[in-house]
Amino acid sequence: MTRGTFLCAALISVLMGGCASLPPRAHFPKTTSTALPDPQSTRWGRQFITAAHSHGGKSAYHIFSIGVDGFLMRMELINAAERTLDLQYYIFRGDESGRLLTDALKRAADRGVRVRVLVDDGDTVPGDEQLFAIANNVNIEIRVFNPFRYRGHNRGWRASEFVLSHSRLDYRMHNKLLIADNSVALAGGRNVGDQYFQIDPQSQFADDDVFAGGPVVRQLSGKFDEFWNSELAIPSDALYRKKSLARPGRARADKIKKAGFDYQSKLATGEPLAGLLADQLPLVWADAQVVGDSPHRQREHQPGERRDSLYQPVAKAVGEVHSELLIVSPYVIPSEDQWRLLEDRRAQQVRVRILTNSLESAPELSAHSGYLHVRKRLLQEGVELNEVRSRLDSVKGSGQSSTVSRYGNYALHAKLYVMDRQRLFIGSMNWDQRSRHLNTEIGLIIDSPELAQETAKRFEAMTQPAASYSVVLTDKDKGSTQLTWRTSVGGVGVEYAKEPARNTWQRLRVHALALVPLDSEL
Repeated sequence: MTRGTFLCAALISVLMGGCASLPPRAHFPKTTSTALPDPQSTRWGRQFITAAHSHGGKSAYHIFSIGVDGFLMRMELINAAERTLDLQYYIFRGDESGRLLTDALKRAADRGVRVRVLVDDGDTVPGDEQLFAIANNVNIEIRVFNPFRYRGHNRGWRASEFVLSHSRLDYRMHNKLLIADNSVALAGGRNVGDQYFQIDPQSQFADDDVFAGGPVVRQLSGKFDEFWNSELAIPSDALYRKKSLARPGRARADKIKKAGFDYQSKLATGEPLAGLLADQLPLVWADAQVVGDSPHRQREHQPGERRDSLYQPVAKAVGEVHSELLIVSPYVIPSEDQWRLLEDRRAQQVRVRILTNSLESAPELSAHSGYLHVRKRLLQEGVELNEVRSRLDSVKGSGQSSTVSRYGNYALHAKLYVMDRQRLFIGSMNWDQRSRHLNTEIGLIIDSPELAQETAKRFEAMTQPAASYSVVLTDKDKGSTQLTWRTSVGGVGVEYAKEPARNTWQRLRVHALALVPLDSEL
């Protein structure tokens, strides 16, 4: 469901009360499986085990901020995997990039690679079933996390089921992870889809992936296995009749070419992965902490129930910031404990800067409606606030080409926290109440001044007037204040007293949604 449909259904469920029940066919036969036990038997395993030993047991990292590089890395990891591939995503679209990656997974399985794919079921759209059609391959198994019983795409039917099973279906797996041979991995905020790789001319989402190689990958695999073997991970065989799933047509790469990227030549040379493995692209060796929720975090106060949490270690790291905290999050609707963290840091004179979406760039108006409630309070606390524009005068740091930036709607999707320019969180957690309480999330806290400063440079580029609005409080009549948006168009400074929007209807809709008291769902 879109967030708008989700919001309406959530409101109804609050009024009616939604019952909890096990997911459909919860006891469908499935086997327990785990990550590759001997990664040293693969080329990447041997390479990174040896390299990690020479770097004091640290792991290697490289951040990819260019959207199409995120796509290429996934294609190349899938194409070159020798033994196993594990993928975990909130969204796996059946669009151009999704079909290309699905075809690559099938080819990998055909050459003997074991493929496990775990996807969430909260935001599926028509066409996404193309992924499940390849599950008839003996080496491919696909599971769906906490699925709806209704398998169609009628929004009314899905909303009705959500209302009736609200307490179960409100709980979603928001994780993003790809692991090859239990030796190398991609983590971060990107889902699988044309928007997330910034090749869709109608809509582009700026995001980041972090490549990881070395001992940390086994920890990421441990988190994947925990979700894969949980009772909420239902085999796709229990949900779909294989004969009813038609194979999609031949996958194409038209959008990637039109977006201004030389996709074919890069893929032919194995770039950018080949550059990483040959030390032509810099790998940063650092200590890091894998942070992630348990698949059963929804169960509270259950004796003996393990409930790993991402938030506690992230909050601890934020609480240790002494001088500067940079937050990049598409959705900013803080929970009370997140408010206390920000207030405490400001009380200690820490400079806090946030980059988020503007109304005109907002992909989900319901989320922006919750942000309207907190914006003025953030500024009164002394937080510096920037909102990304939907059209950029400068693409520096944006992750996409100037060609595609001339079209559609540019929006922020990355989730990054830079702490004193010494440490970095990168993962799937937004600075909002849904990530705090209703989703499962995963990420890495990396102790690397180099990566932290690299991310801070991107932050500085994206907060320039040519790319974002600086939101400030200015004096109004009778001693009151008002919000003002400052930016630069064609090199000339511009100031708006009314919130920039794509049109009047968008502005009216978001203010109507702001009247609905459901910030906790956002």
